[in-house]
Amino acid sequence: MSITVMTRADGAVRAEALPGGRHRLSVEPGPGQVVARRTWETSYPLALIKEIHSTKGLYLCDEIMREEDPRYVEHYLRHEVLGYVNAAEFAGKRVLDFGCGSGASTIVLSRILPPCDIVGIELDEKLLGLARLRAEHFGKRQLRFLQSPSAAAFPEGLGRFDFVIFSAVFEHLLPGERRMLLPQIWSHMKPGGILFLNQTPHRYSPIEMHTTGLPMINYLSDGLAHRAARHFSKRVSPDGDWEELLRMGIRGGTVREILEILATCGSPALIEPGMGVGDQIDLWYGKLSRRHAWLKKSVWASLKMLKRVTGIELTPELALAIRKQA
Repeated sequence: MSITVMTRADGAVRAEALPGGRHRLSVEPGPGQVVARRTWETSYPLALIKEIHSTKGLYLCDEIMREEDPRYVEHYLRHEVLGYVNAAEFAGKRVLDFGCGSGASTIVLSRILPPCDIVGIELDEKLLGLARLRAEHFGKRQLRFLQSPSAAAFPEGLGRFDFVIFSAVFEHLLPGERRMLLPQIWSHMKPGGILFLNQTPHRYSPIEMHTTGLPMINYLSDGLAHRAARHFSKRVSPDGDWEELLRMGIRGGTVREILEILATCGSPALIEPGMGVGDQIDLWYGKLSRRHAWLKKSVWASLKMLKRVTGIELTPELALAIRKQA
């Protein structure tokens, strides 16, 4: 079997050809580089693997797994979108995948939903190029990928949508961008449409897992949180500025913040999970793996007790469905 080696300044990737057109990928990080996902066996052709590597570098395996591994993006979408709305309700509707990146989520949506009009928009032209190559590889010519002219603007002629998927984006927006962008998204939704905002860390989770991995930092002022992140987190540069940390997602979001922004331009209504799920705590718990099950069960029980005693529904991550009332 042939082996292709792809190198960049950050390290190398080996792609070993396997029977049936498959490839076994092995990431070899360079000095000082850390990559969580270092091996994967894929059905992607070598030409597409090379294109993804040229843009994503050592994150090649992670990027391909986002689409191919049913335990990754597909798992989240099934829980955090179809946990609220039955898949059949998407038939023939317009769906916007906001911040679609390299198209993994858009491809997954086209696979788990009935035929519907799915549009992905993204600011980064290189990522859009990968998204289009992915769609071509899977023969999904009905998918459309459009480039946003700026972070605060939408492509012209986009129209309005029945459903908007807003995954793992909100936490990376600066405070001013949040107040500007959410109303624009709202304006592109039809009356009765639903915004799914998910995979966003909760601003007041006891442990800030997304950016620093530090406990209790969410309860510190911005200045103290900045100093603590630079001094105690191995993920943060000692000289990183606060805006950089905000862009990385250190402050997450809250239900109240999101609803208050949307209330300035309409009448948002928070939807409760369906499909036999009790509440957002159960929805969060249901998507977890069985690894360290006893610990996760304990956290779930603690969150349920907190809600019972105080009425506060706290989850480590937000997974919301918000309806635009007519």
